[in-house]
Formats: sequence, structure tokens, C-alpha cells
Amino acid sequence: MLVEKKYILVKFSESKLRRRHKELAVLHDIGSDLTSSLGLTEILDRAILKVREHFNLDAVRIYLMDETERCLELVAYKGIKKNQVGGLRRIRIDEGFSGKAARTKSFIAQKVSELENGKRVALLQSKGFKVIICVPLIIKDKVVGVMNLASKKMISLNESKIDLLVAIGNQIAIAVNVARLHKDIRSKAAEINKKKDELEFFAYTISHDLKNPATGISGFAKLLAERYEQVLDEKGRAYCDQIRGAAEQIEILTRDINEYIKSRKVAFSIEDTDIKRILKHIRDEVSRELKRRDIGWSEPETIPQIMADQTAITRVFRNLVDNALKHAGEDLTRIDIGYDQDEYSHIFSFSNDGVLMKAEDSEVVFEMFRRLPTSRRIEGSGLGLTIVKQIVEAHKGKVWMESSPEKGTTFYISISKKLDRRL
Repeated sequence: MLVEKKYILVKFSESKLRRRHKELAVLHDIGSDLTSSLGLTEILDRAILKVREHFNLDAVRIYLMDETERCLELVAYKGIKKNQVGGLRRIRIDEGFSGKAARTKSFIAQKVSELENGKRVALLQSKGFKVIICVPLIIKDKVVGVMNLASKKMISLNESKIDLLVAIGNQIAIAVNVARLHKDIRSKAAEINKKKDELEFFAYTISHDLKNPATGISGFAKLLAERYEQVLDEKGRAYCDQIRGAAEQIEILTRDINEYIKSRKVAFSIEDTDIKRILKHIRDEVSRELKRRDIGWSEPETIPQIMADQTAITRVFRNLVDNALKHAGEDLTRIDIGYDQDEYSHIFSFSNDGVLMKAEDSEVVFEMFRRLPTSRRIEGSGLGLTIVKQIVEAHKGKVWMESSPEKGTTFYISISKKLDRRL
């Protein structure tokens, strides 16, 4: 066929597949079920139903290897009443028909009357079974279980049927392995989340307990410097200033830790938000600093209202402006705020012409407690931009940084245009 044509184009059709090749159709059906998001028991139940229907069997059991790898445990079955399962629930791999299939990694089919174990013969014959088939469930040359099939009438087997049953067994083995991996991942994720919650609670408690003592230390140091200024020498006054500075740094850290935790835990109230009003409020807050350092400020004349949490977005904008004032250096002369949009997002930019950040810095500035070498002597907690990132991502947006010698450093944030009223 390929010799006569440049290529072959066959549109996939389940109905045509069923008509052309029933064996491949059942394998496709089972494969589709095994890759679903259902739990392992539900997946195995579906596989059993498909196998029973296609091969016209009376009973199907699936056993999985236990942790010791010495026993097979029944995990799913059809065609046997619950009160009849009895001695079929657990099978040692060194005994019985199913144990032999697992132990030798072999497909086995046999008449019940010819089984060696008399008790097993009596048990199976009491249920009316005449033929037993065992299919090992193998993945990467390892047996994870056995599929046991039973029929109350004699059945014929050929290579095609055997190959199909073996292929189905391999599919089931893959599903078992994937389900176990997912369970392990979910378990580890739950454990990580628990530890994360414990750490956040610990951080919140510590920051809350440190806040009042830090405020008291700062106040007492200030009183000491003011009331005993004439008594203290230059070194004493310097010590007071250092005490106040350390206390203020603790206050900043505890405040930012609380803000970070809130940015992760608090449900945001999404509402119409006047960005121009927020920018005016922030500009008024820093007006003295702008005037003292002769720093220019620019923003668009008009910015549309957006859907966002007003308090959270105010925190984002304030942190980005504070970041420029603190870290752009003494050569900072301008802070330019811009607005743009695309089909999906509102995009805000915060540019400054101060100290140029390196491209590689963009990978660390948004991480917790990560501070650049140029910021070591500047007060701060190292959480400001982390909080920005957390809030922006909660608004289904992203934050990034760009730098160039001509334009300085610019931070961008995007806010989704499609936010629910409450996140």
C-alpha cells in the first residue's frame, strides 16, 4: 500500500474500528477507561465488565500483589456473589492456579476438573465453573497481579485471543502502577501542604508575638535618646539609633510576614477598582520622598477601572513603588507608571531609571527572603516582591521584570479581565 501512495490518511472512527477489528476495539475501550481520572477500583471494575462482555465469561477476578510480594489479594470481581468469595480473597503465590501464573509469569488456561488441588476443584465446581484462565498483570517484567477468568461452559482459545488477553493484562498492570504513583503523589502533596500550613501558622504566631516587644524597644530607645541626650556621648546615641533601627527592622519583617500569609490565605473580594484613585493615594504617601529627592512621577491620564481586590492591588502598587524608592539608588530621577491591555489582561508597568538590575536577577527577586547584594544595607524583609507575585497570581496574572541600559528597570504585572467576584 505504501509503495503505491505517498502517504496514507485514515480518519479515526470508533464505530469503524469496532466493525473492522473487534479485538482492537475492546483493547481501545479498556485503555480509555484505564486512563480516566477514576479511582483504581472503579477503573478495574470497568475493565472487568469489558472483558466479560467481549469473551462471554461468567466471572472475572483481579488480584494484586501485596507488599510482601508473597500473596495475591482480591481487589475487584464480577460474576461471584459477595457471600461466595470466601476462600478466594487471598492466594499465596506458591500455591494454586493463580499463584502459578504470577510466579511463572505465564498465561495459563485449564479445565477445573484437571486442577491438582482437590479443595480448589470442589470450590470452583460448586460455583459451576468448568474452565479457569489466569492472565499475569506484568509491567517492566514485574508481576503486579493476576486476572482470573472463569467460564461455566467450555471455551476455545487461539493465539489471537491469548494475545489480546495478555495485552489487556499489560494495560491493567500499567493502570495499577499509574494509580499507585498518583496515590503516592497525592499523599506526599497532602503531607507537604500540612507542613506548609504548620510553618505559616508558626511564622504568623512568631511575627505576632514579636511585634509588640519590637515596638516597645523602639519606643524606649527613642525616649532614651531624647531624655538623656545631654548625658549620652556620641557612642551612646549611636547605640540608641542602632537599637531603634533593629527594632524597626523586626517590625517591618513581622508586618511583611503577616501580609504574605494574608496574600495566600485571605479570600479576595473582586470588585470594580479605581486604579487612578489608588495611584493618587500612593503618590500622596510618598510625595515628601519624591520632593526631597527630586524624583519625577508620571502616569497615564486615564486608566479604566478593573475588576480586582482593591486592598490587595493597593499593596501590589505600593510595594512596587517602594521597591523603586529603596533599591533604585541615589541616581533615581523618575518613576513612570504605564498601562496597556490585551484581549485577556490589564497590564501595568512600573519603570525607574535608577540602578540597573541584571537579567539573571529576575529569577531571584520574587523569591522569599532573597535580596540582591546591592540591597544588603537597605532595610526590608525580602518579602515585598514575593507578596506582589502571590497577589498577582491570585488574580490569574503574572509578574516579570525587564532591564536595559537605555530604559532602566521595569516591573510588569498582568491582571486577568475574567475574574470571579470572589477568589
